[in-house]
Amino acid sequence: MGSLTAFVQALGVAYASGVNLYATVAVLGAATRAGWIGPLPGALDAVASPWVIGIATALYLFEFTATLVPGVASAWETFHSIIRPPAAAALAASTVWHGDALFVILAALVGGGLAVTTHVTKLGFRYAIDTSPEPATNAAANVTELGIVATLGIFVWQYPYIALGVALVALVLMILLVRRIWRTLRRVFTGHWMPGCGLLQQPRTSFGVYAPVEPDED
Repeated sequence: MGSLTAFVQALGVAYASGVNLYATVAVLGAATRAGWIGPLPGALDAVASPWVIGIATALYLFEFTATLVPGVASAWETFHSIIRPPAAAALAASTVWHGDALFVILAALVGGGLAVTTHVTKLGFRYAIDTSPEPATNAAANVTELGIVATLGIFVWQYPYIALGVALVALVLMILLVRRIWRTLRRVFTGHWMPGCGLLQQPRTSFGVYAPVEPDED
């Protein structure tokens, strides 16, 4: 396997880790032991340890449950801003650890930056959907994240360039979606989501604003 291919795979691991660190480690480890992928390159093969898989799975299940609670989800994601990017950089470096030293440094730097981007995008999305008082949206987001991590974590080893390319396109679309959601929420909360005076505007008809006619006093 060439150094460039290993570098692309390292970026895929970093991308997935920025979305969900524990799910990434658990999926990579379980998929390796099941024979779906692997052996994993570099020092990344350590994730196939039963202890690592068990701890990562337990942490993921705890995270899945905790993020179903509105408010707790935002706090959890905010706290992981100091965990996911450096861990993703370490996993990316581990992927190319036995290769060229240049690629090890680049994997750590670029992988860490990519993880920051995916995490911040996810954080903005989580903040937006956490305004809803019910857990259904958070549950749907959790399942979607797991699907993204599992798909990328498996296919990046068979089709590294295609998998990373599709993931980057999805990231750009997600950034645009989060930006759109926040612009809409800002308009709603400031009362500018409808024409006129916002939520307290007068009733409207197809001909304009309806103004009740006052009866003549005489």
